[in-house]
Amino acid sequence: MAAMFSRKPAYAASAPVPDASGDLRARLMAAVSNPYIAASGAACLFLITVAGLVLVTGDPKAGAPIIRVELTKIGATRNAPEGWKEALTDEAEHEAAFKPETFDLSAKPIADRPVEASISFPGEASPPPVAPAGGGLPQAPLAGLYGPGPGGAPLPIIAADGRTPAQLYARPFTASGRPRVSVVIGGLGLNPQTTRAAIETLPPEITLSFAPYAEGLQGWIDLARANGHEVLLETPMEPADYPANDPGPYTLIAANRPEDTVRKLEWLMSRATGYFGLSNYLGAKFVESDAAMNTFTAALRARGLAFVDDGLAARRGGAIPRASADRIIDDELSASAIDIQLRALETGASARGQSMGSGFAYPVTINQVRVWASGLSARGLQLAPASALARR
Repeated sequence: MAAMFSRKPAYAASAPVPDASGDLRARLMAAVSNPYIAASGAACLFLITVAGLVLVTGDPKAGAPIIRVELTKIGATRNAPEGWKEALTDEAEHEAAFKPETFDLSAKPIADRPVEASISFPGEASPPPVAPAGGGLPQAPLAGLYGPGPGGAPLPIIAADGRTPAQLYARPFTASGRPRVSVVIGGLGLNPQTTRAAIETLPPEITLSFAPYAEGLQGWIDLARANGHEVLLETPMEPADYPANDPGPYTLIAANRPEDTVRKLEWLMSRATGYFGLSNYLGAKFVESDAAMNTFTAALRARGLAFVDDGLAARRGGAIPRASADRIIDDELSASAIDIQLRALETGASARGQSMGSGFAYPVTINQVRVWASGLSARGLQLAPASALARR
C-alpha cells in the first residue's frame, strides 16, 4: 500500500536517458496516425485560417462604404498654425479623441438613416442636454424646403411661395441701430468636446460652420439649432498647393467640368439639412477661377442658399446672399492675439457699421469669443448672426 501512494521521483538517476539519435520520423508518423492528435491539429489549422481572414478582411462597420480622410488635412479655416491638432484637446482626458490618424465616414447620404440623427458622445450614456425652452430654432427640415437628392437624400430647394433656405434657416435678427459684429466658428463636428463647447457655451448669435465629413453631422446641426445657432455647411475647395494639401475626396476642383462640380456639391449638401448657406474650407485656387465660381454660385442660387467665406472670396459677388469675413481671428493661436483681433472687429464695425470675423473651433478661440461677446453690448455694439450681414 505504501508503494501505491509514494511520490514519483523527478528525473531519477536510474531513469533511462532518451536516445537523441532515435528515429524522429517514426515518432512523428506515430503521432499523426493517432486520430485524436490529427483531429486536434485540423481544428487548430481551421481556427488559425479563420483568424487570419478576420484580421485581413474583418470590419466592425461592414456593409457601409468607408472613406478615410487624414485628420491632419482638416486644420484651421486657413493657414493652420503648428500644433492645431493638440490645441483641439486642451485637457488630458480629451487626448484620445485625436489618437487615430483617420476617421471613418459613411459614403451614403443621410437618406439611408433618419433625418433626426442622434449624437453619441464617447464615454457617455446620457442623451445630449435639452436646449433652453423657447431659445431654439425650428428643427430641420422645414416643409417645402427640401427635395430628393443623391440616393433620395434631401437637398435644399426654394419653396413654392419663393421663400428660401437662406431666409428660413437663418437666425431671426432685429437691428438695434448699433454697429453690428458677427463671428463664424468653423471646423465643427470633428471633435465632440470642442463642438459641444461651441454649441453650448457661445451665444446663439454666433454662427457655427460644420465640416461635411463629420460623423453624426445631422445630430450636431440639430443640437446647434436647438440651442439657437444658425448653421453653415463647409465646402472643401481646391487650395493653391493642392494635392499636397488635400481637403478631402469631395473637394471642388477649379478645372473640373461644371457637371462634376455640381455632382460633388450635391453630395456635400445631401450630408445634412438645416443650414442657411455654405462656407468655404480652403479654396485659394478655386475662388480665383471665374468659371468655377460661376458654376458654384449658380448652383447655390438655384437652391436658395447663401455663401459666407473667410475672406478668400471677398471680391466675389453674385446674385445670392453674400458675406465675407474681414479677418481671421485666430491665425495666431494665443488668447492675447485673439483678443487683439476681436477688438479690431469692434473698431471696424464702429467705422463701417458692421464687421465679421472667422475662426476655427480651437478651445482657446471658443473661450475668448465667449468672454468677448458677453461684454459687447456694454461697449455699444450688437452681436449679429452672419446671415444679418449677408447681402446680394
